[in-house]
Amino acid sequence: MPLWKAPSPRVRELIRQGAEIALDPRPEWLAELDAVTLSGQAKQQVAADPVLAAGTRRTNRSNLLFWAASNIRAPGEPVPANEGDAPLAIARDLVRRGLDESALDSYRVGQSVAVRVWTQIACSLTTDADELRELLDVSLRSISAFVDDTVAAIAARMRIERGELTRGTHAERREIVTLLLDGAPITAQRAQARLGYALEPIHTAAVAWTDDPDADLHQLDRAADALASTAGGTAPLSVIASAATRWVWVHGRPDAVHVQAALDQLADVRIALGSSAPGVDGFRRSHLDALTTQRMLARLNSTQRLASYDEVELVALLTQDPEHADRFVKRVLGDLATAPAEITEAVRVFIAEQCNASRAAARLFTHRNTLLRRLTRAYELLPLPLAAHTLDVAAALEVLHWRGRD
Repeated sequence: MPLWKAPSPRVRELIRQGAEIALDPRPEWLAELDAVTLSGQAKQQVAADPVLAAGTRRTNRSNLLFWAASNIRAPGEPVPANEGDAPLAIARDLVRRGLDESALDSYRVGQSVAVRVWTQIACSLTTDADELRELLDVSLRSISAFVDDTVAAIAARMRIERGELTRGTHAERREIVTLLLDGAPITAQRAQARLGYALEPIHTAAVAWTDDPDADLHQLDRAADALASTAGGTAPLSVIASAATRWVWVHGRPDAVHVQAALDQLADVRIALGSSAPGVDGFRRSHLDALTTQRMLARLNSTQRLASYDEVELVALLTQDPEHADRFVKRVLGDLATAPAEITEAVRVFIAEQCNASRAAARLFTHRNTLLRRLTRAYELLPLPLAAHTLDVAAALEVLHWRGRD
């Protein structure tokens, strides 16, 4: 780095002390960093995608720890670009989602949070004005240069990935699928000949993905095969949407019980299923529904590993505005919203079974008297009688069911 002047021994020691603090970041620092890098209209496409959002969060932590560790080893020295696994993985995923280098602007936005946090740390280390001035001058220039170099390194990797993506059979398959999804003027006959997948039958689309950066990605391919085998056995159409995501289409409708059994053997995989419909329009609509399902799970921080559009369509509509949905749940359910899961699930299933206690108890694999006790407790917690507000309570409980609990 040109014109880089090493700081004094005293300031080097202060930088080392501050870097040790930054190496064990407070949860609120990370939460703020994630919030600014995933908020705003320009970053909506990244924030709505669970894999891209998780990759961004991992890269935030990787960059913070990389810079801090470098300044513990060599305080005040220039920090090289972070070219570790996390930033290179996000580069691949951004390209495979069709995004360009402008998506990296979020890291420059995150720099403002890093600067503010570091300034707070620096001010806690010394009250000497000259030391603080030198400390901030050196370290803030270091942060700025590090972010610039890391963004440049990720951008360079994106250019390499984009070149690789435009070559080979995967690129051709992805191109044809994109044309179909965009409604481009390509005939069904030509598309299915190049894809090796018939477009006339009934399709069910799925998104199979993993949030675990250390997952065995071959599990995603096994998930695609499992979906096809439970839907009738014809070969699936699978497209690599990102390193940790597969877009899958199968003929027919996968059996949810068998898909869940397959997922039990694929511990790191999650699946969102779309609707089922025939032809090119069904191919497109089912995929969009699967994406809606996946994004709803991400929006609600849901831990559910299998969800279908048929199950969550209402919840997806209700939670387009998460803040509004949260207010709705609290208003309708009152204290029931924070009750133990067995209480809320008892009411949810009871309503789903048309308020038939015997059928609800059988579905929950519990004794009828146990169910009735749980329902009695739920009635005490509800702000208004269930009989007069069954529809609202049912909708609020569905949101609660799919939402990750705090």
